[in-house]
Amino acid sequence: MSGMTGMRRLAWLALIVAYVHTVFGAIVRISGSGMGCGEHWPDCNGQAVPTITNYTVAVEVSHRYLAALLLVTSISILVIALLRRRQAGYSGPGGLTRPAGGALVLILLAAILGMVVVKLSLSNPYIIAVHYTIAMLTLACFVVLVQRTGGLGGSIPRDTSPSWRSYRTARGAAIVTFLTLMLGALTANVPGAAQSCRGFPLCRTGVFFAGAPLHLQVAHRVLAGLLFLHLASAAIMVGRRPVNRLVVTAARAALGVITLQILIAAMMVESGLPGVLQSLHQAVGTLLWITVFTYAAIARRAAGAPQAAAS
Repeated sequence: MSGMTGMRRLAWLALIVAYVHTVFGAIVRISGSGMGCGEHWPDCNGQAVPTITNYTVAVEVSHRYLAALLLVTSISILVIALLRRRQAGYSGPGGLTRPAGGALVLILLAAILGMVVVKLSLSNPYIIAVHYTIAMLTLACFVVLVQRTGGLGGSIPRDTSPSWRSYRTARGAAIVTFLTLMLGALTANVPGAAQSCRGFPLCRTGVFFAGAPLHLQVAHRVLAGLLFLHLASAAIMVGRRPVNRLVVTAARAALGVITLQILIAAMMVESGLPGVLQSLHQAVGTLLWITVFTYAAIARRAAGAPQAAAS
């Protein structure tokens, strides 16, 4: 494996593994497999390769194996980037070392928090939400890595069709998406929050667990609605501006993903929060973050912004 093509493949692998690992983390929680390895960490029930006695062990240990694969891939990217730091595109502003180093630090921090979650027997929903936040930031680092190796719009020439308005719109979408997902993580983990509002989009069949749980649920829905309107208007307006066509494609892709996410949310609430739809909701929500962040990164590049700001 040589050159930037090899690094791009590694960056894509890291992004895909990070996505699957994040989705699998939700499956661990939703399926009740969080304590499948007991309170042992990093081993599972006292074994490096545990005996699979039930599905909870299989799910939890698979999640940990994915974490190990992600760690190895991230270390490989950083080591290669450091060894080639004297070559153009590997170090300094706009290079690979900063996002690669950031991703590795975040992965290690997530591992530490994962240990804390296990030791607390999954009893603190706020630590779990912070854990998800770190996962979102890690995915952002890998998106930057893929782009800087030539993927996800990394080949767009700078200053060919500058539009700072389009970039500001995309950046706003990324910020609102991040906040919406964090509220979603809290809604999923704070006791009573997910069940507090029956019916979609309004609580037409009743309100349960009033107070903080209901406030989280309502805030999450309001932000999701505002994000949909923001992305819908962006997808319409970006086509009327002198921007690269890839920016238009990214904006429309983001609108498509959030539309799918809202449809899944409606089905999930109306059918009583089945585990399969909860897992699908989290998976599409994570995909939404990747899509919107990529949209913002492409819009920034097309606007002629310095790459250093994206690291």
